Amino acid sequence: MLNAYDKDYRVLDLVRQREIQDSATYTVSQKLHVTENLISRLGLEKELVGHAGCVNCLEWNESGQILASASDDMYVILWDPFRYKKKLVLQTGHDGNIFSVKFMPKSNDSILVSGAGDGEVRVHDLTLSEPILICNCHINRVKRIATTSTVPFLFWSAAEDGLILQHDIRTPHICKSNEFSTVLIDLVNHMGRYAEAKCVTVNPKRPELIAVGASDAYIRMYDRRMIKFSQVPIIWGHRGDWERGNTRRAGEGDPDENIPLGCAQYFIAGHLRSRQRDINRSFTTTYLTFSADGNELLVNMGGEQIYLFDINNPKNVKTCFGYTNIYSGDFGKCCMEKDNEDNIEYATKNVKVLPPHVEKLKSQANECFEQHNYILAITLYAKAISYCPTAAVLYANRAAAYMKRTWDGDIYAALKDCQMTLLLDPGHVKAHFRLARCLYDLNRAAEADKVLKEFQQKFPEYASNSACQALRMDIKDAINSGRDYKISQSMYQISEYEKEWRRNAIDYKMRFCGHCNTTTDIKEANFFGNNGQYIVAGSDDGSFFIWDRNTANIIRVLRGDERIVNCLQPHPSTCLLATSGIDPVIRLWSPLPEDGSINDRKIQNLEDAANANQIRMNTDPFVVTLMNMGYGFPIQQAEYSEDGDEQQDQSITQPLNCRPS
Repeated sequence: MLNAYDKDYRVLDLVRQREIQDSATYTVSQKLHVTENLISRLGLEKELVGHAGCVNCLEWNESGQILASASDDMYVILWDPFRYKKKLVLQTGHDGNIFSVKFMPKSNDSILVSGAGDGEVRVHDLTLSEPILICNCHINRVKRIATTSTVPFLFWSAAEDGLILQHDIRTPHICKSNEFSTVLIDLVNHMGRYAEAKCVTVNPKRPELIAVGASDAYIRMYDRRMIKFSQVPIIWGHRGDWERGNTRRAGEGDPDENIPLGCAQYFIAGHLRSRQRDINRSFTTTYLTFSADGNELLVNMGGEQIYLFDINNPKNVKTCFGYTNIYSGDFGKCCMEKDNEDNIEYATKNVKVLPPHVEKLKSQANECFEQHNYILAITLYAKAISYCPTAAVLYANRAAAYMKRTWDGDIYAALKDCQMTLLLDPGHVKAHFRLARCLYDLNRAAEADKVLKEFQQKFPEYASNSACQALRMDIKDAINSGRDYKISQSMYQISEYEKEWRRNAIDYKMRFCGHCNTTTDIKEANFFGNNGQYIVAGSDDGSFFIWDRNTANIIRVLRGDERIVNCLQPHPSTCLLATSGIDPVIRLWSPLPEDGSINDRKIQNLEDAANANQIRMNTDPFVVTLMNMGYGFPIQQAEYSEDGDEQQDQSITQPLNCRPS
């Protein structure tokens, strides 16, 4: 199979067709269809030209023989992706930009569902001239449609009116009925009057679980078996007269009554609890998807990074590893306490002598750190951790690099690494001090004060250290001035259930950085490969990024659009990726032949590209808008500043926030 790739990728049309038709070959191809070698050769195979506007969504059929695309031009096109030809151009009848298109499962690819900016959901039977269903129950833009192969007669729509509707194509539908039995979730009842639903997805292995992304930093997962369809009448007005929060909800009944407390589980990147409102940015989930095994949830957070959540791990409910309920101000038991059996178990696993290849990576990372190349240092530490995941020194060193790099979320990532270090090595001096520093930098002065006091008790020889004294004074000033951590409160009244769900939100498992997601609210992130071994996402700089899922390291960046890449949809059974964005074309990416030709779409310096995007995310939105319109505002590289703390720990009088061990 791999020989066919290596000889000439251009002959893969026939190979792909045989894979799809032959189940035995298909099984083999699933195991090998995305490998490191193929990723390293990924390049532009073909541009599909046919739309007259931005291409906002892409969707493969189950076999991978058809690619559907939809656009601002309000057309859906079905493509033969291997002959690069149109199979069908569908005039949808929508009056607004189409944001989502899906094949209905088990329909022989003859039934499509589309959702658009006109607030309509349309179901198209391709054998008929007219749609078989037109739903205008939504009163704002429909952003996503979701389907699942295990329930082929249902689909779901998410719109900016805050509603998640459940549609059943087996039953007749009456729009805007007072019975309104299609309302599955009404976010306004819980989040407040300005709630918007941005995306929705269904677990492929447990279709009772439905995840929703909204106009805040929380990700919501519901067990729809426990949801009672809304019985509260909706007051509908004319769309042209509609004002947020005034045209619907009669205001009768308990807003929590249709969704029981145990029905929902929330997720959030821990540091975003205190950053719900930002001067320059708002946080919105632009895309989310379950892994193929249904155990993980991948989320592209607008205005921030990409996060992977473990939906089965309740241990992450209360932030990092060593503290209980740290967000509510209850410091709880410190992770260094000796009577904690779990911590003792961790400590016995600590690897103190690294294997030679890991020691080499650590040395290279330390050298990068000394040269202030914190981006590459973090990459190397992460690679070393993937080989040796129970070596405390690697987490401690990466924490120091995070604290120096200071991308969005880095201080919190450093806090998590400090906690892991102390689980593995409770006597690690630097990690304990850095933990206090991270808490202070995260405006959690009360927790920082407790950690620092414990540090001084446990390591009295460091109590007179200049860095320790300086941090103690900073913490004291923060507490006295009231600059302490507070969970960001919603501007609008939220339900009691919503408060409880937010309190119990699960923290992230992994984080993927480097792209920029501030300009559009439809930017996707997806698993790539049969085991989801790679993560792909587009960016506001016109590139798309590929990360190694195991290390979270960027392994490839390719230029995918003249301005912004929004959509990335991997082929279900072969190494083929479809992308689209602002350009009115779809691009197909596959491994190029090893014939010595130059891939002019490849971005050479991955670290510079990632750093520029992090600066872009913190640039004035007006300037970014002008940049996206083609005006020249060059993004300057960040300057690394020294604070005098980067010195070797040679005595107790030297600073503790020092270079890696």
